[in-house]
Amino acid sequence: MKTKYLLTIVLAIAIFGNVAAEETGSNGSGSENIYIKSPKFAQPLLEKWIQEYSKVEPNIHFEIVKGNNNGKQIDMMVVVSDEQMGQNANDKVVYFGEYAILPITANQSEAAKILEGKHLNAKTLKQIFFFNEDYEENLRKNKQFERLVIYSGSNKSSIAHIFAQHYGEVVDNFRGKRISGDDLFLNTALSKDPFGISFNTLPNIFDLKSRHLKNNLTLIGLDLKKEVAGNFTNSSSLDDIIKSLETERNDKITIGKVGLSYNGNDDAINRFLSWILTNGVQYNHEYGLLNLDQKVAEIQKINITSTYTAQNNK
Repeated sequence: MKTKYLLTIVLAIAIFGNVAAEETGSNGSGSENIYIKSPKFAQPLLEKWIQEYSKVEPNIHFEIVKGNNNGKQIDMMVVVSDEQMGQNANDKVVYFGEYAILPITANQSEAAKILEGKHLNAKTLKQIFFFNEDYEENLRKNKQFERLVIYSGSNKSSIAHIFAQHYGEVVDNFRGKRISGDDLFLNTALSKDPFGISFNTLPNIFDLKSRHLKNNLTLIGLDLKKEVAGNFTNSSSLDDIIKSLETERNDKITIGKVGLSYNGNDDAINRFLSWILTNGVQYNHEYGLLNLDQKVAEIQKINITSTYTAQNNK
């Protein structure tokens, strides 16, 4: 009897412990787990935020979900275009910065030789990257362009959507080949095709430590004003480009907003977003992103403060 009684107590404690763990988080210590999905170019910045925010709220644990979701419910998602927004009525987005896109090819490739010394304007870039009525006209002027192979992303999370919109096009109008998976794979595709050209975000093009272009890439020359052209060469630093773009925008360079999509009903997420807009954005430049326009930044702060306040007043 005594043995059976002890077994009953042990089972009761185990069941109670499992229930408590489910209610307080996976580690049973009152913590909360938040899963974030992000393209690779934003992951280093997210990792920095998580590291710094752990000093503020150590009981909130973040995980950047890589590859497939492995059955995990995504709580936040880095978004680079409207195509990524969810269908949930409670989904909101807070923008924390901007990303710039530059056209690229592989260093010392055949494509680099074809484009060497060229300074492409917006019209020529559109003719090269997209199927349109001007394309044949462009080929008559420069037959070598016909040999170029365009690589673009195909996922909803790809910056291809914003690049196409910048030129008044849609992703279905891209010439060449579509690459599935993260946009970082575009760099890999260029390394395998001597005639390949593409485009990518600054964090995918530059080494964040050295602040210079990755060794296997070269920038495609753009038709820029003399006073800024020197900031967009292969020897330019990441910081030169960011400073130039924040000072003056150019129609040859695509810029898009980057934000976090989330469910506005989670108080822990609202607190994290509030911290990002107040403290986290100071790391934007370090990780290759531009800061938001000041007016847009203030609107974002007001929006998240309103959401946070409304949630606390419920």
